[in-house]
This record gives sequence, structure tokens and C-alpha cells, in this order.
Amino acid sequence: MLTLDDLKPGLRVRVRQKIDRREGDWWTEVTGTIASVELQKTGSWFAHSKDNRLWLQRIRLVRDDGEETVLVCDQWTTVEPA
Repeated sequence: MLTLDDLKPGLRVRVRQKIDRREGDWWTEVTGTIASVELQKTGSWFAHSKDNRLWLQRIRLVRDDGEETVLVCDQWTTVEPA
């Protein structure tokens, strides 16, 4: 498993995320090449954070079919080489 510090543009990865639900967890998996890894602020206000915003780690992936997708990393996100 890779850490966020290991993620670099051009690296092919598989990202697995859990969607926590009352009726049971859903899992999703996306495979692609990293275009960027960025810490970006949201529109949500959060006390005592940089610029008084909530900041989230985001991975921009390019899938094999050319589609670009942005994934928000949370405590249930795992990233591994593909």
C-alpha cells in the first residue's frame, strides 16, 4: 500500500474507497495514472484551519479510456500500485 507522500504524477495506481452506509458499506475501485495530487480547500467553513476552510487531499486520475476523475482521500482510502 502506498502513502500519499509516495504518489507522483505518472504512477499507475488502483484506488479503493469505502462508502460508509447504515445499510452496509459500499466499496468502489478506480484504476488509472496519476495526473496530480493536491491539497485543495473546499467551500465548507472549518474553524482553525488554513484560510478558515476545510482542506482535502485530492488525487486526479486519468483512466485507461481517457476519462479524468478526481478522488477525495479519507481514512478509508487505500492506494496501491496497479
